[in-house]
Amino acid sequence: MNPMRLWYEQPAGQDWNAALPLGNGRLGAMVFGNVGTEHLQLNEDSVWYGGPRDRNNPDALANLPIIRQLLAEGKIAEAESLALGAFSGMPESQRHYEPLGDLFIFMTGHGDTVIDYHRELALDTAIAGVSYQLNGVTYTREMLASAPDQVIAIRLTADAPGMLSCSLLLRRGRYLEETRPVDGQTLVLRGRTGGEDGIRFRIALRAVAEGGTVRAMGETLIIEQADAVTLLLGAATSFRETDPETACMAQVQAAAARSWEALRAAHIADHAKLFSRVSFSLGEETLAQLPTDARLSRVQTGETDPGLIALYFHFGRYLMIAGSRPGTLPLTLQGIWNADWVPSWDSKYTININTEMNYWPAETTNLAECHLPLFELLARMREPGRHTARAMYGCRGFVAHHNTDIWADTAPQDKYIPATYWPMGAAWLALHLWEHYAFSGDRSFLAQAYPLLKEAAEFFLDFLIEDAEGRLITSPSSSPENTYRLPSGATGQLCSGPSMDTQILDTLFRRCEAAAALLATDADFAATLAAVRSRLPQPAIGRHGQLQEWAEDYDEVELGHRHISHLFALYPGDAITPLGTPALASSARISLERRLAHGGGHTGWSRAWIINFWARLCDGDKAGENIQALLAHSTLPNLFDNHPPFQIDGNFGGTAGIAEMLLQSHEQREGTYLLRLLPALPPRWPAGHITGLCARGGFTVDLTWEAGKLHEARITSHLGEPCMVCIDEKTTAISLKAGEVYTLTEDQIPVT
Repeated sequence: MNPMRLWYEQPAGQDWNAALPLGNGRLGAMVFGNVGTEHLQLNEDSVWYGGPRDRNNPDALANLPIIRQLLAEGKIAEAESLALGAFSGMPESQRHYEPLGDLFIFMTGHGDTVIDYHRELALDTAIAGVSYQLNGVTYTREMLASAPDQVIAIRLTADAPGMLSCSLLLRRGRYLEETRPVDGQTLVLRGRTGGEDGIRFRIALRAVAEGGTVRAMGETLIIEQADAVTLLLGAATSFRETDPETACMAQVQAAAARSWEALRAAHIADHAKLFSRVSFSLGEETLAQLPTDARLSRVQTGETDPGLIALYFHFGRYLMIAGSRPGTLPLTLQGIWNADWVPSWDSKYTININTEMNYWPAETTNLAECHLPLFELLARMREPGRHTARAMYGCRGFVAHHNTDIWADTAPQDKYIPATYWPMGAAWLALHLWEHYAFSGDRSFLAQAYPLLKEAAEFFLDFLIEDAEGRLITSPSSSPENTYRLPSGATGQLCSGPSMDTQILDTLFRRCEAAAALLATDADFAATLAAVRSRLPQPAIGRHGQLQEWAEDYDEVELGHRHISHLFALYPGDAITPLGTPALASSARISLERRLAHGGGHTGWSRAWIINFWARLCDGDKAGENIQALLAHSTLPNLFDNHPPFQIDGNFGGTAGIAEMLLQSHEQREGTYLLRLLPALPPRWPAGHITGLCARGGFTVDLTWEAGKLHEARITSHLGEPCMVCIDEKTTAISLKAGEVYTLTEDQIPVT
C-alpha cells in the first residue's frame, strides 16, 4: 500500500474541509469524490474582486508627528484614536480573493449505494482518484491539475463498455454572468469580478468521449453510453491575458490534441522533478492500511503515529508545488484554495507572519523555484510602496503594512489597531530575498534583489526617530497583534519601538551590509546602516525572565496570545542562539513556556511557529510534543491546517519545523555556515531517514539515524564552499569541491 497518499472510505459529501486539493500553481480544485454528483470547486490565482486603487490617507503625514508625540507622552488612547482617522486606508479594505466557480458531474443512475468505495490523493503523482462498484461495474475517476498543459484534466472510466453517461455543468452561483456552449463538446463560462474595474475571467470545459456521444443542451454537456471520457478544463483572466476566452480555449484545444496517457505522463514527470527531491521516513510504516481520517482520529485521542507525521511533511511539500510555481501569484492565506465569496481575512497576503510562513519550507525542503512568486509580488510592491512611504511618512524607500493584495497595495488594511499601523511588512518580505541567495549562492540573483533590499532598508533611515535614551526606534508601530498593560492599568496596542521591529531591522541591515560587500557596491550606504544598527535598542530581559516584547517591560493582557512576535530573532531570524546568546535563548524559552502555560498555540499557524522555536532551542522533546499537538488540535480531515477556520500557513510552518528539527544552517562560525545535524530529534523518533534537505551555503544533506543517534550523513556541495558540521556540539570543518559528497557518522566528528 502506497504510504505517500491520503485516502478515505467515504466521499467528502458537503464538507469542503474533507475534499482533496489539486493545483498547478495557477489553477486549483477541491475534489469532493461524491458518487452521484462529483463536485470540483475551482480557483484561479488571479480571480480577485475589483481593480487597483490608491488608498493612502492624505491626512497621515500631517498627523505623524502628533501621533509620535502622544505616544512619547504615554497618551496611548489619544494616539490610537488619531491613527484610526489619519492613518487608516481609504477605503479601509484591500481587494479580496474569490472562487473561480464549480464543476458538477452528474452521473446518470448513480445513487449513493455503492460498494468498495475508495477516495485518495497520491502525493507522489499529484493525482486524485475515486473508485467504486455499482451493479457489478467498477467505475474510476482520475483527476489532476497539469502544469505542463495548464489544464485540470479528469478521466472517467468503467470496466464495461458503454456504461458511462453523465451531464456536466459549470456554475458560479449568483455571481455568474453566463455559460454557453461554443460547440458540441465545449462550454464556456464568462464573468467579471467586482463591477467595471473588476477582472474578466473565462472557464472552458471540453469533453472528449471514447465511444458513445457528446452533445450540448442549454448550459450543460451531456455524455451518453461512453466507454471512457476525458474532461479538460482551462481558465484565464484579464490580469494576464488581453483576451481570456481565446487563451483558455487554446489551453483545452491543445490538451485535447493529446491522449490521456500523454497528459498524465507529462504531469507526473513534471511533478516528480520537484516532489522526488526529498524522501522522509520515521521508520517502518505500520498504519498505512488505515484511512487518513482514522489515523488523525487516533492521534486526537493521544496515540502516536510517526508515519502520519511523515505524511504531513510530504503533504506540505505537495501543497507548495501545487500552489506556487514560477509565473504564478504567491500563496494566499488559503493557498489557491478558497470557496468563499468573502473569505476569512479576505484570503489576501497577510505579511505580519502568515505569508512569510507559507514560504519557510521553500528553501530547506528543496523547492527553491516555488519561492519565486513571492519575490515577484515584492517587486510589484516597490512602486506602490514608494508612494506610501512618501505620502504617509515623507520617507524615501518603500514600505508596506500588514497586508497586501493582487495589486500590491501597500496602504494600511483594516482599522484594527493591534495590526493595521505596523510598517514592517516589506522589510520582513525582503529578508526572503537574502534567504534565497544564502541557499543558492546565486550572485546574479543577489544583484537583482539588492535594490529591493536597499530600498526596504532606506525607508527606515528616514522613518526611525530618537527616543529619550538616544536609541533609534520605530514609531508608530505595534507588536502584532498583541495588547500591553501600562502600570496605570490602561491598555494599549499602538506603541514605539516594539522588539520585533528592532529585530527585523537588525537582520535587514545586516543582510544589506553583507550584500553590498559581496557585490562590491554601496560602501557608504552599508556604513550608514551599520552606524544606525548600533543605535537600535538591544534585546532586553523582563522581570519574569522573559524576552521583552515592548520597549518597556509591560505585561501582556493575553498571556497566551497567538502571536509571538518578539521571538523573531530566534526564528526565522538568527540573532538568538543557545550557544551564541545563551541568556537571550533562556529568556526566549521562558517566553515560550509562559505562552504555552496560558493556552498559547491555540491556532494552527501559531503552533507551527512554536515548533520552529523549539527546534532552534534544540529541544526535540518539546518540538515533538508540539507537532503532536498540531495534528491533534489544528488539523482538518484532509490534513489542511485549522486556524480555525482553514489557513494554509500552519501546513507550511509545520513542514518547515520538521525540517528544522533535522537540519539547521542559520549559524556561522569562522565565516562559514554551521550545519547542525539532528539538532532537535525527538525521543519519539528513534529511527528514520531524510534525503534532499538543503542548507545555506549550497549544500544538500541526507541523514539516517538509529536508536536516536546519527547513523550516517551525506553532505553534497553544490558551490564548493567550506562549512562546519556539528552533531551534539561536536564539530568538524570540511571543504568540498562543487559536486563532491562527504560521508560521515557521529563517531567521525572530533571535538573542536
